[in-house]
Amino acid sequence: MTPHEFQSRIVRYGDLMPCKTAFIDAHTPGSDQKENFTIIGGGVSESPDQHVHINDTPGFNIGAAGQPPKCRNSLHSHTTAEVFFVLKGRWRFFWGRWGTAGEVILEEGDIINIPTGIFRGFENIGTDYGMIMAVLGGDDAGGGVTWAPQVIEDAAAHGLVLGQNGKLYDTKKGQSLPSGVNPMPVLDDEALKAYPEPTAEDVVPNYVARYWDMMAMSQKSPAKIVGPDAMLVDKPGFTIDFLSRNSLSETEQRHEKHTVLMPMRGHWSFTVGDMKTSLNPGDTVLINPKEVYSLTPSMTGEASLFRIFGNEDEAGPTWVQNSQ
Repeated sequence: MTPHEFQSRIVRYGDLMPCKTAFIDAHTPGSDQKENFTIIGGGVSESPDQHVHINDTPGFNIGAAGQPPKCRNSLHSHTTAEVFFVLKGRWRFFWGRWGTAGEVILEEGDIINIPTGIFRGFENIGTDYGMIMAVLGGDDAGGGVTWAPQVIEDAAAHGLVLGQNGKLYDTKKGQSLPSGVNPMPVLDDEALKAYPEPTAEDVVPNYVARYWDMMAMSQKSPAKIVGPDAMLVDKPGFTIDFLSRNSLSETEQRHEKHTVLMPMRGHWSFTVGDMKTSLNPGDTVLINPKEVYSLTPSMTGEASLFRIFGNEDEAGPTWVQNSQ
């Protein structure tokens, strides 16, 4: 591996390139200041302006959302997993047809595996710019996004139209739907009956893990956070572990599938062969299958990161929800 190849699979937090026109609500007041980041894979952006840092699709996608205080992401649904952890700030996640079925507040380091097939949204309720990092199920994570009807209607009133081809058209810029492309249809009342309205009592115990609980569980070995035998039981097409200072020895690691490292706190020394670098909160690293690496905290103090593995599971509906 050359130094260029080594660095090309590390996306630094400070180098992330935002897109402010990624989604249909980009002009809607209250949602018009959000920024979308596509780090690994094509993500779910509907805009041709979206920059993709690493085009590989290792069975899942990595992205992020950045928003100033009081900015929200509108209600939408996914057919594959959407897992968030809070990197910066304080966030409210809400769900249901009108966003009133339930909600939960997440602090820095907390993680949520939002069930598929329900409308969900989120907003920054902190006092500064906030950032949440995302893991999305499947290579084509953008193929399964459905907007709540009022989101499409509000967007049209502010000049944005979503075509059935999944692309946005800005009528304020003189754009219109191409010939043969119809607007994305709005779900009718009958179709909306298929979208559950779980309560917080249904969602929080089964789909939310708190940072300090994960820290406590990772003192001797990595804590399993998302997976069939994890804290949050699911088969989303990937697994997520949580590592802290004593989770790993200094021995080299190797995995059969693509692996992604996403530091949460502290600084980590990352080595592949004779190349070494420091990983910091907000950085993202893609490791190839069977590639040998070592990973250790490089400074004293708090240190934590999320590690995502690809696997043989098919990306699709939430596993526990689907099996009930």
